[in-house]
Amino acid sequence: MNLSVRKIVISGILGAIVILLGVTRLGFIPVPTPAGHATIIHIPVILGGVLEGPVVGLITGAIFGLFSFLQPGAPFFADPLVSVFPRLFIGVVAYLVYFATKRINTVLACVLAGAIGSLTNTVLVLGMATWRGYLPAEVSISLGFLHGIPEMVVAAILTVILVKGIQRIRPAEEK
Repeated sequence: MNLSVRKIVISGILGAIVILLGVTRLGFIPVPTPAGHATIIHIPVILGGVLEGPVVGLITGAIFGLFSFLQPGAPFFADPLVSVFPRLFIGVVAYLVYFATKRINTVLACVLAGAIGSLTNTVLVLGMATWRGYLPAEVSISLGFLHGIPEMVVAAILTVILVKGIQRIRPAEEK
């Protein structure tokens, strides 16, 4: 495992952004769905995976999960198998999708990494909540469509904007 000082620092910064988005509620964008908002707290986790690799994505996802566990927005988030475990995969999946598709087109790779990273969060959290008996399958499926689709769209758009912006300002040797 390649865990440089740079990767540790970036994981910490992205983790701090996750916490900031959650504590200030800036991580919840109002949208006209039954949930009333699209969550963007998982975007720093996706960015960690895409820009710095699966280890940073995993660490940032762990920070996101721990924050969800310590500040549960719903009763089932008090269960670490619902709040922490699924979040470990967001950045790793985003990295794998980006890595597999960036040779085709980097914008497409960003769109797919953002959308599928977001989908990973939705499916694994709701799946685990259902498996653990907190939600009936019908509710999880409804929430997945009503809440998950707007989050996927927002994540895809923000991932393209942020990754391309960060890549533009990075020195050439870091790209």
